[in-house]
Amino acid sequence: MYPIHHTFAPHVTLRYCLSVLCILLQPWTWYRETSVEQLRLAIAKDLRGDVALFSSGRDALLALLRALELTSGAEVIIQAYTCVVVPNAVQAANGSPIYADINRNSLNIDPEAVKRAITHRTRAVICQHTFGIPADTTTLRKICDEHNILLIEDCAHIIPDRKGPEGIGTVGDAMVLSFGRDKAISSISGGAAVVRDAAIASALAKEEELAINMKWYHLAKLLFYPLIYTKAKPLFGMGIGKAYLVLCKAIHMIPPVVTSAEKAGQISSPVLQKLPHALATIASSQWAQREQINDHRRNIVALYAEAFSDVHVSKDLPLQKFPLLTQHAVEIRKTLKKKNIHLDDGWAGCTICPRNVSTDAINYIPGSATQADRVGKQILSLPTHPTMTLKQAKRLIAELQRFPSLKQQ
Repeated sequence: MYPIHHTFAPHVTLRYCLSVLCILLQPWTWYRETSVEQLRLAIAKDLRGDVALFSSGRDALLALLRALELTSGAEVIIQAYTCVVVPNAVQAANGSPIYADINRNSLNIDPEAVKRAITHRTRAVICQHTFGIPADTTTLRKICDEHNILLIEDCAHIIPDRKGPEGIGTVGDAMVLSFGRDKAISSISGGAAVVRDAAIASALAKEEELAINMKWYHLAKLLFYPLIYTKAKPLFGMGIGKAYLVLCKAIHMIPPVVTSAEKAGQISSPVLQKLPHALATIASSQWAQREQINDHRRNIVALYAEAFSDVHVSKDLPLQKFPLLTQHAVEIRKTLKKKNIHLDDGWAGCTICPRNVSTDAINYIPGSATQADRVGKQILSLPTHPTMTLKQAKRLIAELQRFPSLKQQ
């Protein structure tokens, strides 16, 4: 039985795997620019802005913040329930991350908390559409305009299509996309920054121009990732999948999603990397399929929303994860893991994700964001990715409803 999961190559279908294998067998094409420019044009057309492409979403965010030319002491407001790579990028760009609490229902930054956090040093607000739930960009736009500060949308968890959702990617001064392994779309690694201001776009283009090519051996490891996990999934049903992945990690065949340096409050490298043709080819294909991917997510979200009607999110959203909040999240994850259901996605059990992050290094004071701290402890998120089937979703719902605290309302 294949595992129900968040992180075991969630985008890797047979078609995806075959396309990656084809690229892997043509190393002489890995650094061409053809697919990079095709992807740039597609994103620019759909999101209506100037586009810069990089090897990861965190590189794209760092490049954007560098393009803002933050002075020492400049503050960037971010939400407390976030990934460590966000404050890392702020600090690497010479800024100071200022944490604002979240709204418990949306898991997104609370506009009232943003108002309280603004000072004369505030340069920008980064609003994160957590798990694909739209942030209150309308209110945030008004606040930013009143104080003459920039609004940056973090769209790592959702990329809108013709069906919406409205308000994502259209309100901010800039937006950041991530094409990582478990993001809205995936090219294994990759990211983009989209801006609509000519001066910022010019500075951002220079950052992309100065970026270096990814080392071939690191690119090769990324391309092997779908093949490794395609083999790992059936092995989990045989009880040896974990040992197989541990071995692959031990011989450094699987690059970590978040490095030890990043957990310690540093960026992996101060030198930005370009998005290589090999990954841009995958990203272009995923971009073209994003409505199909989003529709799949919408179908699964609708099932979850019907089963857990007390969750305050729309059933029509193409969520990257469907969030449940429960006092028994840890116990439920442990119980389900014995049934080959793996719901630990790195966003559980922490406020700044993943666990074991040095909060001192990123200037976060535990307990300072009450709602974010509570959500981190209580979150139980359900997968919606392309390889999560409706049958698996129904099985997961049935398993969850065995727990008294999660019975259908």
